[in-house]
Amino acid sequence: MAAGTIPASFSGLKQTDSLPGCLEKINSTKNFRISNCQTSRSCRKRLNVVRNSSSDIAEMQRASEGSPLLVPRQKYCESIYKTVRRRTRTMMAGNVALGSEHPIRIQTMTTTDTKDVSATVEQVMRIADRGADLVRITVQGKKEADACYDIKNTLVQKDYNIPLVADIHFAPSVAMRVAECFDKIRVNPGNFADRRAQFQKLEYTEEDYQKELEHIEEVFGPLVEKCKKYGRAMRIGTNHGSLSDRIMSYYGDSPRGMVESAFEFARICQKLDFHNFVFSMKASNPVVMVQAYRLLVAEMYVQGWDYPLHLGVTEAGEGEDGRMKSAIGIGTLLQDGLGDTIRVSLTEPPEEEIDPCRRLANLGMQAAKLQKGVAPFEEKHRYYFDFQRRTGQLPVQKEGEEVDYRGVLHRDGSVLMSVSLDQLKTPELLYKSLATKLIVGMPFKDLATVDTILLRELPPVDDSEARLAIKRLVDVSMGVLTPLSEQLTRPLQHAMVLVNLKELSTGAHELLPAGTRLAVSLRGDEAYEDLDLLKSVDLTMILLNLPQTEKKISRVHASRRLFEYLQETGLNFPVIHHLEFPAGTHRDDLVINAGSEAGALLVDGLGDGLLLEAPDQDFDFLRNTSFGLLQGCRMRNTKTEYVSCPSCGRTLFDLQEISAEIREKTAHLPGVSIAIMGCIVNGPGEMADADFGYVGGSPGKIDLYVGKEVVKRGIAMDQATDALIQLIKDHGRWVDPPVEE
Repeated sequence: MAAGTIPASFSGLKQTDSLPGCLEKINSTKNFRISNCQTSRSCRKRLNVVRNSSSDIAEMQRASEGSPLLVPRQKYCESIYKTVRRRTRTMMAGNVALGSEHPIRIQTMTTTDTKDVSATVEQVMRIADRGADLVRITVQGKKEADACYDIKNTLVQKDYNIPLVADIHFAPSVAMRVAECFDKIRVNPGNFADRRAQFQKLEYTEEDYQKELEHIEEVFGPLVEKCKKYGRAMRIGTNHGSLSDRIMSYYGDSPRGMVESAFEFARICQKLDFHNFVFSMKASNPVVMVQAYRLLVAEMYVQGWDYPLHLGVTEAGEGEDGRMKSAIGIGTLLQDGLGDTIRVSLTEPPEEEIDPCRRLANLGMQAAKLQKGVAPFEEKHRYYFDFQRRTGQLPVQKEGEEVDYRGVLHRDGSVLMSVSLDQLKTPELLYKSLATKLIVGMPFKDLATVDTILLRELPPVDDSEARLAIKRLVDVSMGVLTPLSEQLTRPLQHAMVLVNLKELSTGAHELLPAGTRLAVSLRGDEAYEDLDLLKSVDLTMILLNLPQTEKKISRVHASRRLFEYLQETGLNFPVIHHLEFPAGTHRDDLVINAGSEAGALLVDGLGDGLLLEAPDQDFDFLRNTSFGLLQGCRMRNTKTEYVSCPSCGRTLFDLQEISAEIREKTAHLPGVSIAIMGCIVNGPGEMADADFGYVGGSPGKIDLYVGKEVVKRGIAMDQATDALIQLIKDHGRWVDPPVEE
């Protein structure tokens, strides 16, 4: 990676500025100075070192080769080879302490009309009874702020002291009022002092930009002083979807812009000697979310800041998809020791968020308590801040092969499934479970068909029906993988053979016919000299499988270690993340662990697919979970993507009911992304990942968007879903639902 770039937190530095032109700007900042500039091939001058006022050194680099993103080489977590919780100061939200010396706190948000005091109080009590540590309530206007006093007093009278968090957008005066009764104030830097983004490119002189910062301080400073006076906490919560035009014009619609937006407010807090605050960097795209938090923490290390983090994937959706997206984003960061309070945002009743939230928090705290990891290793090839996928070499056809092996893996991410002998007894049911397309009972691969099956047991050689069922899959380029012992005793023509390192080292695989395709199962923590065996064999894939029984070894860190070895040795075998779950594993635990452990690697571009095994779980559930994980990591897109908000007091329609209605009619549109938003408070940028948007515009009325642009306003609720479908058709994205044979 090329060295010589500037961290995001330098005010006045545009993303497009060249390094030599930046030197004067950076030298003019109060806390940093430049040292040790030297010539480089990549640019005329290379900035090697930036020193802050406490003499800490931050070496600079590009986020990845060729990337315009400017990041510090500084660490973004305490350790790259084990889970060590990042040390933070303790902040107080009411009677709840947040920070690294305390449990990871869990929270949710009410969905009632804040003005309805009794309904809001009842919902807060249900949330508290389910075990939440904090609860957030939207406060959009003076009437809602007035109701907050009654909500707080009623809860205290009922002996409920759970801290209440006011969610503020566009309303500094409302924040000032509610700060007198609520325990914590959430402000969104994108809209607290700036107007709603119009997605216009703005030009600023240095003087103009400084005036904008002074305006922010004039608006935000009084709230800081009030929180300081009353002992309130604050969350500086950036949303990817609601960055201001000013920030996007200067820093781009990017993680870097998210960080700088929050830092502007944090510097005001520091100037006023207020430190009881927490950061958040939320996005509906888990990959963007992870990058933003990492960049935030890397910048805080440079600055010497130790503020806690609130983690969340916003607009995650509902059901398994919502849990999966949250697990990918939140779980990835927890594995790196980041995060002090979390929320799983689901389009479900808020009390239903608590259980998956607790499971995630327990996963993170257990990993940190055990300091799960591997032996120290040097990491030089993983891009922390900028997505760069390592793509393994897909199988190519070899001369003399009678079947086509090119379909056993998929270029956008592969799904493997374990198939039993019993399933082979009912071929058509098996084909359907593998999501093949059946034509006159014969299987053909479709968009979301499993790529390869693992047969831990092969049918007897004389079981012609079972072997015919397998042959029909092989004929349509589905891979069949089986252990070495099975292939040696009951050989299956054209099967790929799974071996381990011991079998490779003893040469047992040489008993197979010449040309047999091999896959090897690895743990990831093997000695490098043992891994050197891989240099002498031709592998179709690697299955990376660290047993769940390992309590102190971390799958994430062991896998990163293996990928580092593969990169260093120039081995480009595809790697499949193989996770085996014991009988009795709760479905939510399976989703959350798979998202946290495999997702944490896939968001860094490390891995080419998944094999999930759980003996007592439904086959379709495992297949759907695998494809959902790949889609959540922005790899293989096999179903309609929904950006669905969790509802709050601002919501203008029944989100759960409408979401279910839209999903029922549009779930067959892979490659299409639809945002279902209760209101537009976070701005149309929240739909950055969506092709079409269904948004509450006013009571009983819906606005429709294409991307970030509103194209139809004020559609009656009973006509809005049909209007959305027509909009999709007008843009050539509609196909009729498939008809079952």
